Amino acid sequence: MPMSFNQTIIDEFRANAGRVGGPFAGGDLLLLTTAGARSGRDHTVPLGYVRAEGLLLVVASAAGAPDHPQWYRNLLARPVVRVELGTEVFEAVAVPAEGARRDRLFEAVVRVAPGYGDYQAHTTRLLPVVVLTRPEAEPRVVTSLADKLLEVHTWLRAQLRHVRAETEAHFAAGPAGDGRAPGLGLQIRRHCLALCEGLTHHHTGEDAAIFPALARSHPHLRETLERLGGQHRAIGRIKDELAGLLTGIPVAEPERFRSELARLSAELEAHLAHEERELLPVLAGIPFPPRR
Repeated sequence: MPMSFNQTIIDEFRANAGRVGGPFAGGDLLLLTTAGARSGRDHTVPLGYVRAEGLLLVVASAAGAPDHPQWYRNLLARPVVRVELGTEVFEAVAVPAEGARRDRLFEAVVRVAPGYGDYQAHTTRLLPVVVLTRPEAEPRVVTSLADKLLEVHTWLRAQLRHVRAETEAHFAAGPAGDGRAPGLGLQIRRHCLALCEGLTHHHTGEDAAIFPALARSHPHLRETLERLGGQHRAIGRIKDELAGLLTGIPVAEPERFRSELARLSAELEAHLAHEERELLPVLAGIPFPPRR
């Protein structure tokens, strides 16, 4: 779809609580915002969606074009996306389904929206089915910087639980038919990448803006903030090692990944708890968003 046409649909969607006319009238439509794989800039597209097996699904069909659409290439690099659905706006982790699960979900999509079957028939490209996974916790009311910190920590803990649970389920499946240890699945990789991306963003924001401001306004916290900054660097090194193990799809080092994940989990959980103990009493008095 030409960009000008996309923008018309986006503007109409936002002005009418998700309702649009024209070719999309009466259809199930959402807005998906991804970060550019190289630029990091926001890229929003209107997409049809289907609900199946309790999941929110979008298909990277590009109307049966031979190449994947740009939004799909973006989420492969940066899996944390923003979804606008009616009047709701929320972050999600975008995870392409794999293998038999992808085939089952695509069949479910086609039962609801047969046009996707026509798109698949017109290309040799296997159309990706993407699961948009919402945060586990209910959105909290954010009125202070303490609330915002807890919101971010809740999200990070949820991603960590996803990666741990998926990793253990993956190992429980046992060795492949040739006797080798199983490789790391795409779902594990997506949630791990989202966790790493979220950690980088969170710690960068704290180190560059929040901690220096707190050190100026609360000098007695300087030593605490320095210790927390040191923890950021230690966790960052583990995170980078973990991400480095995920570079060879589908080949990876599962046992080493499992070991590094256990180390990151322990250090991250301890760090988040320590940060909350030290900072929440102070941050509770700082309004968020900042007042002009």
